[in-house]
Amino acid sequence: MAGGWTRDGAVQDQIDDTVKDAVAAARARMAAGPSAEYCDECGEPIPPRRREALPGVRTCIACQAERDRAVRHSAINRRGSKDSQLR
Repeated sequence: MAGGWTRDGAVQDQIDDTVKDAVAAARARMAAGPSAEYCDECGEPIPPRRREALPGVRTCIACQAERDRAVRHSAINRRGSKDSQLR
């Protein structure tokens, strides 16, 4: 339900566009091209099935898992919604 001067469905359209932008950004960050035969970080061989499944892969499973654990997400809601300001 939209209110004010917006048309019905405008909020959902905005959500859909936000999701599409996030997917496009994630795809742009994905590796492409030939995969490495050996991990760039530890030098261990990368299994052929991993190289086939992820074109452009540069790390082994263990090193990638370590990288994924190191990612920190902000707990701040940067949209400034009233709900986030009340917490």
